[in-house]
Amino acid sequence: MACRSGCCCGSGPINEDNARFLLLALFIIIYLLCGAAVFSALEQPKEREAKERWAQRFEHFSQKYNLSKKDLNNFLRNYEEANVAGIRVDTIRPRWDFTGAFYFVGTVVSTIGFGMTTPATIGGKVFLMFYGLLGCAATILFFNLFLERVITVIAFVLKSCHERRHNKAVLPQNGRRVSEGDRAGEAGPGGVGKGEDLAGWKPSVYCVMLILGAAAILVSCCASLMYSAAEGWGYLDSLYFCFVAFSTIGFGDMVSSQRVVYEGHATTAYRLGNFLFILTGVCCIYSLFNVISIVIKQVLNWLLRRLEAPCRCCFPRRCHHPHRHPRRNVVAPGHLRARRDPSIETDAINESETDTGRRMSGEMISMRDFLAANKVNLAIMQKQLSEMAVGHPRQSGSSSRQNGFSGGVGALGIMNNRLAETSVDR
Repeated sequence: MACRSGCCCGSGPINEDNARFLLLALFIIIYLLCGAAVFSALEQPKEREAKERWAQRFEHFSQKYNLSKKDLNNFLRNYEEANVAGIRVDTIRPRWDFTGAFYFVGTVVSTIGFGMTTPATIGGKVFLMFYGLLGCAATILFFNLFLERVITVIAFVLKSCHERRHNKAVLPQNGRRVSEGDRAGEAGPGGVGKGEDLAGWKPSVYCVMLILGAAAILVSCCASLMYSAAEGWGYLDSLYFCFVAFSTIGFGDMVSSQRVVYEGHATTAYRLGNFLFILTGVCCIYSLFNVISIVIKQVLNWLLRRLEAPCRCCFPRRCHHPHRHPRRNVVAPGHLRARRDPSIETDAINESETDTGRRMSGEMISMRDFLAANKVNLAIMQKQLSEMAVGHPRQSGSSSRQNGFSGGVGALGIMNNRLAETSVDR
């Protein structure tokens, strides 16, 4: 009987996490190549046109004022140095007063980094390294906690709506509530029907993604109206700035709140609104990106299942050697995973039993088994440290690995078991 697994001759089944990582790396490389091709086709003609226009202006200016090209180039280099220090032709707000410095540190810790303000002194550059190390870590933690609360609120609202629809669904046409016996009769073969317990219900990642996407669009549209009115930008340019800033890309070609005074607008109110919009937008886009990553991971899991091929080089009726313990976390069919999906503890027990039998028979332990035993001990230690960090032991079992979303760190760890697609009950 052919078995389905990603198998390499002599090396056993392919680790599922490694296969997912390789697929994602391949996807990113192809994505970068496609993006480079598109942007090159769109922007390269404009770049060539700008270079030709600048060469004509440079030649015309040097001839008009009888300047040598060398002197003119030196002057332009001096202006570029002044531009890096924050000097512009138009009058702008001071870069390094307290409000300007506060704007700068905000772009540092949020990882936006527009680039229009950079430290020029050695002391400032050294201080930035240590300041950014702690500030960026604290801000990422803030974004993760914001994501956790957003997911909790959205899950609560969606669950309330789901319960309300469920309660309406159990009412017959005449408005009389269905009895418990009738509900049990409507249940399927498994005994669960419309009257199933909703305590374990979780929202779908697609609903959460839709809500976060709508929130991000709403914040961006409102912020673009403000930037169009205050900065004089076009609405499309304002939307472009919102995405670049909220996603923390921060090119620096367009930067808000850089004038000294905004005529016709309350300068203080505008700068406060700019701060609040950027903070809210960054949080929304960060949450949206992490939810989209769940969808990407689902696609990778689907690709892994599609790429599973029959194992022609292994023993029939089994995908592993009869004297070799199957590896954990492999690409294998569902019935094999349900039959045996060992945890770290069971692997340690099996390894210890094998080693005990080997020692009783007087056989020398091999280097491969020695390294495998050390690997198991290290995994147990990491698991214990993880349990100590979160304050409670993690649930083990085969159900936690069936959907490929078990564990995780950062935002993936926060969303683990909070959505229907990442639940251990799937």
